[in-house]
Amino acid sequence: MAQRFPVSPSPGTPGPPQQRYPPPPPPSMRQYAGPNFPLQQRPGFPAPGPPPPMGTSPAGAAAPGAQVVAGGMMQRPPQQPPYAPMRPGPMPAGPQAGAKRPQEPRPPPPQQKSEFSHPTSKKKKKLADKILPQKVRDLVPESQAYMDLLAFERKLDATIMRKRLDIQEALKRPMKQKRKLRIFISNTFYPAKEPTENEEGTVASWELRVEGRLLEDSKNDPNKVKRKFSSFFKSLVIELDKDLYGPDNHLVEWHRTPTTQETDGFQVKRPGDKNVRCTILLLLDYQPLQFKLDPRLARLLGVHTQTRPVIISALWQYIKTHKLQDSHEREFINCDKYLEQIFACQRMKFAEIPQRLNPLLHPPDPIVINHIISQQEIQSLDNKIHETVETINQLKTNREFFLSFAKDPQQFINKWIISQSRDLKTMTDVVGNPEEERRSEFYYQPWTQEAVCRYFYTKVQQKRAELEQALGIRNS
Repeated sequence: MAQRFPVSPSPGTPGPPQQRYPPPPPPSMRQYAGPNFPLQQRPGFPAPGPPPPMGTSPAGAAAPGAQVVAGGMMQRPPQQPPYAPMRPGPMPAGPQAGAKRPQEPRPPPPQQKSEFSHPTSKKKKKLADKILPQKVRDLVPESQAYMDLLAFERKLDATIMRKRLDIQEALKRPMKQKRKLRIFISNTFYPAKEPTENEEGTVASWELRVEGRLLEDSKNDPNKVKRKFSSFFKSLVIELDKDLYGPDNHLVEWHRTPTTQETDGFQVKRPGDKNVRCTILLLLDYQPLQFKLDPRLARLLGVHTQTRPVIISALWQYIKTHKLQDSHEREFINCDKYLEQIFACQRMKFAEIPQRLNPLLHPPDPIVINHIISQQEIQSLDNKIHETVETINQLKTNREFFLSFAKDPQQFINKWIISQSRDLKTMTDVVGNPEEERRSEFYYQPWTQEAVCRYFYTKVQQKRAELEQALGIRNS
């Protein structure tokens, strides 16, 4: 292309002045050739080649008013400054003789699809492309089946997305397992001791112990580390009788801190020999945190103590059930008379629900255990325990006796007689076996003849001794 220079109009040239164009960019500027900005070839012009050097032009392309010198170089008039600005004003209505053809506007470069474009927008575009126009649906009644399939597809996609979100939410939540926590409350009484020469005297006192453990299945791993009792609670308060211990010493409190060491139980020791009424308050350490709802909101939602997400979900279910969402502005909720009494407003946004719920959420109720620390009845209770144990053992013996008799009466009677004779022999110091001696077969044994001879000999000797003793007394 030839360089364009502004030229002053000749005095004899009729018509409006010629149009001036801005100069081309310097040679050092980068050409717009490439895949995004291709050079377009206008009709009637040769293919673009390398740009000519500054101040040169091809043969036959000299601008009007320019002087051609040797070597094809052109020299512009000295009276005009270089690169004169474009003259303001409207463009001429038509092409002028000797004027350069204005450059055609280039079409915008094709937009390249970003690789980071959101998939939902792409899916929406595809879904919009699938919908048939109303005219086509009127002309082809069978197309209604196609539209029903599209509606079913949208419903199926929404269901899959909701289930996917439910699964993701379930994976985030910890697994819940129900276990029983057994709490043991015991007290021990220490009577007073009088002072002696070696020991000092002590006053009567008592000791209260609160312990507990988790009841787990015996099939669990025995090497599993068991949780300490204190790890289940956030705080523990033992309230004693204020009349006995005064307003400054009747409370025993324990609260969890970041540096708390877990223990298997709590122990309280105080002096005294009277019965003491105490109240034990245990506040569970909920994970995640749970809150107690305001009584009015709890009756409305049917939720007493729950986590914040569950409470918000129950409130949203109530809103959907009673159709309280604004039909035009979907981010607003139109409160009914119950919500208006609770939240003190007729309308609120969804984003305001957590903030408005904060005053209605309270700490959960603690576990309350009433206990009486008794000292005077402990000895009588111990005696009752021993008597009860003896009674249980006696009843157990009677049960076994009657069960054996019912199973085999004859064998049981024989064993019972043998046992009774053995006991009788032990109690009366009888020598021999009375059970065998009372039968006739016992006296037909080989040793019986000698035994009879010895027996008679022993009797004769006894009678002889008695006679000699009687005769001797008479002689004397």
